[in-house]
Amino acid sequence: MTTIAFIGAGSTVFMKTLVGDILLRPDLAGATIRLMDIDARRLAESEAVARRIAANLGAPARIEATTDRRRALDGADYVIVAFQIGGYRPCTVTDFEIPSRHGLRQTIGDTLGVAGIMRGLRTVPHLWALAEDMRALCPDALMLNHVNPMAINTWALTARFPDIRQVGLCHSVQGTAAELARDLGIAPTRLRYRVGGINHMAFFLRLEERLPDGSHRDLYPTLREGYLAGRIPLPNAHNPRCPNRVRYEAMLHLGCFVTESSEHFAEYVPWFLKSHRPDLIERFGIPLDEYPRRCEEQIADWQAQAGHHSDTPLEVKASHEYAADIIEAEVTGRPAAIYGNVANRGLIPQLPDGAAVEVPCLVDANGLQPTVVDDLPPQLIALIRTNLNVQELTAQALLTESREHVYHAAMMDPRTAAELDLGQIRALVDELIAAHGDWMPGWLRPARAA
Repeated sequence: MTTIAFIGAGSTVFMKTLVGDILLRPDLAGATIRLMDIDARRLAESEAVARRIAANLGAPARIEATTDRRRALDGADYVIVAFQIGGYRPCTVTDFEIPSRHGLRQTIGDTLGVAGIMRGLRTVPHLWALAEDMRALCPDALMLNHVNPMAINTWALTARFPDIRQVGLCHSVQGTAAELARDLGIAPTRLRYRVGGINHMAFFLRLEERLPDGSHRDLYPTLREGYLAGRIPLPNAHNPRCPNRVRYEAMLHLGCFVTESSEHFAEYVPWFLKSHRPDLIERFGIPLDEYPRRCEEQIADWQAQAGHHSDTPLEVKASHEYAADIIEAEVTGRPAAIYGNVANRGLIPQLPDGAAVEVPCLVDANGLQPTVVDDLPPQLIALIRTNLNVQELTAQALLTESREHVYHAAMMDPRTAAELDLGQIRALVDELIAAHGDWMPGWLRPARAA
């Protein structure tokens, strides 16, 4: 019997997606699913939703709920992680409001920049504690980590716990592929691609259409022509207000299409978000403060669907998340191909050893097997390194408990450095650390008066 622990199950909307994916698979329908969260009310709501999913599917799954992490992990085969340390309130709100007062506007702010750095500082110690418990209670389990900032988390996690099997999971590769197919007016099943890089900054190195005769057609000329002619991009599926103009513009200049949304990518580079150039924000349709708006929508969705006593049938559809694919492939031996975030051990030779890289992975009964991507062109390697600088310095700040490296990470962030000088960056970091208070690791908190 497969046992799956879901840590952070109070994230009801995401839990519903992943539990639905798992129970839709006949070979996993009888799994034991242990839901764990520190918020008992949200945990109870998630448990109710999970039981409704199992009932609607007729799945003989065993659903358990606990606020005790060690109890959830004991003997687990898989550990899905989906917590957000500090939550939307107070921490995400703090990460947006304080930088804004310093003249630094953001769009998403959960993976890079000063907000991503702060989230990493809050999150990694909890991932380390989880890994310590896994080492004691389920040392052979695979951690399926969905927590941002993905690259910072993965780098710090694998540096301290190399013995824990883990993969960082995102939906940017498969999500972008679906968007490109829609922009091109072709069926997603006809798309063939190969991607490599780091999370949220991986690139489609090959993008082709499979033709009826079995041959393949390079789609990049069509993408470029369509963008220059104004036919594409179509409105973004997630946010119709902001089409993917940022990514298409970057493709023209860099040669390849990036995997993460225009909202994200705009704040990973210094070219689009400039306080003195509001015309760029308007031209490229960049939605400032987008993540808080999405959080409010998700909270409303969660409240609408988490009712304990609702008799309304709960629709369950397969998503494009990878977690169920991975579990099914390991359990049954039927191979699956996914994109995962893993430690760089020669997988992308031009990038630092130990960095978190996103590469194609084969999964079967032998586990997760990453593949080498050694043909990233030099301009993409150079761009990726600008983000790796921030990720590495944040990981080093955590590993060595160095406040100075927190400053260094913010100083090296492309977007922050494009707006603020060194003194302003240091002042912003100090204010954010102070505002987060006990959400920060102990070594960063100010000494308390005796």
